[in-house]
Amino acid sequence: MTSSLLTPRGRSGGGTAGAGKAGAGTAVGSSAPTPILNWSHPRVASLLQQVDAAADMGEASDPVRRTAALRRAHRLIAATVRPVYSVQDERPVSEVLRRGRGSCSQRLAVLESVARASGVPTRVRGLLVDGAFWYPRFPRLRRVVPDRVVLPWPEFRLNGPAPTAHSPAPWLTVSELFGSLDELSHSDGFANFGKETLFEALSRTAIDWDGVTLCPADGTPCDLSAYVLADLGHFDSRDELFARHGQTLCRTARLLAEPVLGRRAAGA
Repeated sequence: MTSSLLTPRGRSGGGTAGAGKAGAGTAVGSSAPTPILNWSHPRVASLLQQVDAAADMGEASDPVRRTAALRRAHRLIAATVRPVYSVQDERPVSEVLRRGRGSCSQRLAVLESVARASGVPTRVRGLLVDGAFWYPRFPRLRRVVPDRVVLPWPEFRLNGPAPTAHSPAPWLTVSELFGSLDELSHSDGFANFGKETLFEALSRTAIDWDGVTLCPADGTPCDLSAYVLADLGHFDSRDELFARHGQTLCRTARLLAEPVLGRRAAGA
């Protein structure tokens, strides 16, 4: 059983997977800073320098080099930003880096900021995910797990600006940053249990929200589409997604939960 008492009032119901796709083409993405993706902050600049991403992404137009730089950034973020259960989805990236800890969503925002700081446009796909997906992490607290979670799933435009409005440049979803879904499907899927989070898992296994991957019959499935209650479509930034659909928890719940969950290590 999940809880709807902690979610913001006025949020639309679950809907169906795929809802919102009709407007997906309107989100062209951007490399501009936002209140969340505040990549002009010195802490983001320092991170960018560590991965040497500017040389590969800002000046080079080769998607292979840009992808390699994003992979380096992902590995560095995974190693330096400790995974916790923070519920403040709108926390600026600079503050996440200062604290040295963050949720999956917050660490994905750090990766987006590195990309934008290097001139690579990003956007997010909004997914409304069933709270039951997180049951394995909170076996004794199922009654307070939100019934639905707003998840921004990033995408990167590695080929520069779209050539025309009718011929948009291709987008690379973060699910395929380390290979195609078919290539990644040969390893065990993501069980959402233990120290590994979605952020780490995407580097070794398929994270398939659409059910398009042929997953092995044995082992943990990589098809997570059954947990998608609604596809909210694409947004130019995660800021726009949260402005339209709200964060997962209401303000009061975030204020009460953050002091505890914001320090609780994933897998604890």
